[in-house]
Amino acid sequence: MKKDIEAKADIQLLVDAFYEKIKMDAVIGYIFTDVVKVHWEKHLPVMYNFWENTLFYTGSYEGNPMELHKHLHRVMPLTAEHFTQWTNLFTQTVDELFEGKNAGLAKQRAISIATVMQIKILAEHPGTDKIF
Repeated sequence: MKKDIEAKADIQLLVDAFYEKIKMDAVIGYIFTDVVKVHWEKHLPVMYNFWENTLFYTGSYEGNPMELHKHLHRVMPLTAEHFTQWTNLFTQTVDELFEGKNAGLAKQRAISIATVMQIKILAEHPGTDKIF
């Protein structure tokens, strides 16, 4: 039996494993490596804090992921396929590493976040059919 996500170390394991998949992914990897050119040393700690706050309400994250993704959409239109792949990779990674209440919550929150981002980006870019 796998353990649940219980501490920041678990979140770090999840986030690191997830982004290793992202980097190799044919559908969305290029967004991170070629379009955004993510600085992983800076990005990963931010994601640790984001997910720690998302699951445990620690207040450890300050930022506006919606604005970052709206900006990204202006640079490179995001599609439903991008969001679906992100969600699939995230939930797959959670399932490979963890099980339990917090693991389920992490998957639920990831799906909710991706859905809300798609809706808000589409609302700000009427007439585009890139999202849905």
